[in-house]
Amino acid sequence: MKTRFVLINTSHAGNVGAAARALKVMGFDDLVLVAPRWDNVLRREETIQRASGALDVLHNARIVSTLDEALDGMTHLCATAMTPRDFGPPTMAPRSYFDLLLKNEQTSEPVLGPATENTQNSTAEGTGVAFLFGSERFGMRNEDVYRCHVALSIPTNPQFGSLNLASAIQVIAYDWRQALGGFAVQEATPVRPLADAAAVAAMLGHWEQALTAVGFLDPAAPKKLMPRLNQLFNRAELGAEEIHILRGVAKAMLEAAEAAKGPKR
Repeated sequence: MKTRFVLINTSHAGNVGAAARALKVMGFDDLVLVAPRWDNVLRREETIQRASGALDVLHNARIVSTLDEALDGMTHLCATAMTPRDFGPPTMAPRSYFDLLLKNEQTSEPVLGPATENTQNSTAEGTGVAFLFGSERFGMRNEDVYRCHVALSIPTNPQFGSLNLASAIQVIAYDWRQALGGFAVQEATPVRPLADAAAVAAMLGHWEQALTAVGFLDPAAPKKLMPRLNQLFNRAELGAEEIHILRGVAKAMLEAAEAAKGPKR
């Protein structure tokens, strides 16, 4: 599903760079700025620094003069508003609305919200979803909110709901990506060869000497201490480095036991 993020009258260059970064990490790259404060905002040093490497998003971003230009080809419009309007589209939390939107898209049913001039036949031409964000100081204008299908409101602390523009974009981008299926967690898969049986047996022999030296193991009545340790270390699936550490511990115990005996006469 085509996705576009539209920033209206953005006044801080750093927020444009941070927005590009937020979009890139969530796999989006369609960013349009409507009449930003700086005509050269995409090339400003603060923008580039805050993008933190998302230069391709900045390179592909467009600056337009009007919201109509920014919404070209978009079929579903989502405003972002911290406070509900008395008139206009319904106000909903992003996650619950995204579930509804995708469900309706799959069943070809009309999604809730007012029809606008931007609405096209989504089943015939595909759906383009646009997320609209207003200026840092004033938010979105009522007339821009009114033309949208929904006003998304991020659930926040009722006593302090002020979100930085780039932070709000990150939350919306994350929730939308999750609704679309998300990304798999990149799990570390280190290659750690396991110690062979001979190395484990040699380490256990070293520990048996050390445990005897410190008085923890009675050779005359060992019971099942060593077999139990053997099972414990087998479950741990030790690597060569762990074997080296454990033998170092055994060596230290032997040296401590020898030192405790005092000097030889």
